[in-house]
Amino acid sequence: MSVAINSAFEKAFASQPDSIIKAPGRVNLIGEHTDYNDGFVLPCAIDFATWVAIKPNDSRKVRLLAMDYDHQLDSFDLDQELLPHPNLQWSNYVRGVFSELIKAGHVVDGCDIAITGNVPQGSGLSSSASLEVAIAKALVHTFSLSLSVAEIAIIAQAAENNFVGCNCGIMDQLISACGSSNSALLIDCRSLSLTPAPLLKGHSVVIINSNVKRGLVDSKYNERREQCQQAAAHFGLSSLRDLPLSQFNAHAQQLDPLIAKRARHVLEENQRTLDAVEALSCHDVARLSELMAQSHASMRDLFEITTPEIDYLVALIADFVEDKGGARMTGGGFGGCVVAVVADELVAPMIALVDECYESKTGLKESVYITQAASGVKVL
Repeated sequence: MSVAINSAFEKAFASQPDSIIKAPGRVNLIGEHTDYNDGFVLPCAIDFATWVAIKPNDSRKVRLLAMDYDHQLDSFDLDQELLPHPNLQWSNYVRGVFSELIKAGHVVDGCDIAITGNVPQGSGLSSSASLEVAIAKALVHTFSLSLSVAEIAIIAQAAENNFVGCNCGIMDQLISACGSSNSALLIDCRSLSLTPAPLLKGHSVVIINSNVKRGLVDSKYNERREQCQQAAAHFGLSSLRDLPLSQFNAHAQQLDPLIAKRARHVLEENQRTLDAVEALSCHDVARLSELMAQSHASMRDLFEITTPEIDYLVALIADFVEDKGGARMTGGGFGGCVVAVVADELVAPMIALVDECYESKTGLKESVYITQAASGVKVL
């Protein structure tokens, strides 16, 4: 990938880049829609990533090349108000990072940037977060800005919240910035503390993309976030993190039934995430399998973010691996991917089963990725 981005950069900008930065996508093992509720998540960075090549250009103009969008070009002037591009959504993730750095008082200058990657887009594997983190790290490195990796993640999240308009939590950007090879990371989304949770020996993390098109995802995502905020506000709290499950159970009937369902998912999912870390540490595969099944059922029945195709995939895999692994939907929902933790000897037959059954049942062809836990953003 480095050779390809070097070549494309030189062709577009008539020079070689100074630096190449790589930021991974991620898969979340458990802890869905808990991050923006100040809760717990258990993601791992994966070996699919976004690469960014960068070089200062001694001007106040930023020039962009998107290799994966038919080598589209864009540019903007740092001395003018930075506004979203009406047609090039990929550019808005980049513009958003520049905007947030400038807002925070950091000094950036004109530069040329080429972008490519292999994180499947629209699949819930955080291609957008990996782009934001790669751009932020590239600017920090190029212009010698003093930001920690956690601060890079916060800038990247702010770009998506404030400029792109999706009210995501911190998980995607933080795991892309701070990922650890061979481990998932338990992230406390309030304190941003990170605790490594080594993955199961003899098991693989397999991602199955349903290839269900995810329309109107941002609006549905933002709606779920607002519903959680309504639930917290009912109890006089700023976040569901501060609501004990016992207190919720005692007063749940006071809430609108739909709001109560959303809140119950978040409160129980937080506990499941902590329990999953314990299961990993004890190498208790059966318990992890049970927790992943409970998580998926909650996303289906309480948070209502799955699809029939995703539900079919999860049931197919769970029935096959039984207590030798687990499966659940991962990501924001309404399509996207299933994550499965599967005993190594079952990976090939599981993939064969999915290949045999999924398309004939749904009319869609899945994409399968066997992934490794990867380290976070780095300068190559």
